[in-house]
Amino acid sequence: MIITCRTPLRVSFFGGGTDYPEYFKRAGRRGAVIGMAIDKYIYISALRLSGIQPYRYRLSYSRLETVTQASDIQHNVVRVGLSVYGCNEDLDISIMSDMPASTGLGSSSAFTVGFVNLLSALQNRPRTKLDLAKEAIHIERDLLQERVGVQDQLHAAFGGINRFDFDANGFSIRPVAMSSDCLEALCSSLLLIYTGQTRHASATLDEQIQKTTENKVDRELSDLLALVDQGMDLLQGNDPETMLRDFGAMMHEGWKIKLSLSSKISSSDINTLYDVARRHGALGGKLCGAGGGGFLLMVVPPAYQKSVIEAVSPARVVPVGLDTLGSTIIMR
Repeated sequence: MIITCRTPLRVSFFGGGTDYPEYFKRAGRRGAVIGMAIDKYIYISALRLSGIQPYRYRLSYSRLETVTQASDIQHNVVRVGLSVYGCNEDLDISIMSDMPASTGLGSSSAFTVGFVNLLSALQNRPRTKLDLAKEAIHIERDLLQERVGVQDQLHAAFGGINRFDFDANGFSIRPVAMSSDCLEALCSSLLLIYTGQTRHASATLDEQIQKTTENKVDRELSDLLALVDQGMDLLQGNDPETMLRDFGAMMHEGWKIKLSLSSKISSSDINTLYDVARRHGALGGKLCGAGGGGFLLMVVPPAYQKSVIEAVSPARVVPVGLDTLGSTIIMR
């Protein structure tokens, strides 16, 4: 029987950069982010094999792997995950995604969360959403030594629109309580614009993390952190029109601050695409994830979306909505 796990990707609104332990674990520091799990997903399916095949593991993703030893698997998360959880079954594993990898939507962490969830189902060992996030963080940061933050795993596990706070003692989770009118105004105004460039987050982040550890961007990160508190109050307001206008302005302010964290965050082509979208009705936005390519997230009221889409053509534009479930087993 096939078991399938569906895990959402995410967009981050405010506070990105403060979710790195290199920042918030320093004495007297804290981090916080607000973001949203979106209705674009990574699907991971596993089929138990009969043992007759001339291999024990078959993996299908951007490449095809067939191996007899788990240690020979090239996909890092799958190889380490099978080892950590002691999964010795012969498996055919298929990986599919609504969106391309390495585009700033948290796909690497979403995959790790989803794979832990899938292994939990295979072994009949249920894990809470908090467990899924913590274990994914452990795999990525501790075992694989990836230079990633710790918000993406939480968005993928929990779903919804949330505020996550971080300090040296751990983290806390607070759902953003929005009215139906404000939620509809927000979700109907979010567009992803594909820059046509992909990048690996760890490579893009080297300069930013170096500056963080050397205390060179403390002021900028403090400014980004302040937007989290302001954003929380704004999103939980009652006037959809005011909320959306001010939300777009705050996103634009956060984008200007983020550009100062690293010279690798943007490029002249990306800046041009962003400016074109703003001139045609976008209220603000940002480059998703670590930067360097991937998707721009733009806040565009429905009345201006046709104009923006035409102006940025031939760049692909994808509307996004809210996922409320987080990582879920949808077939077993």
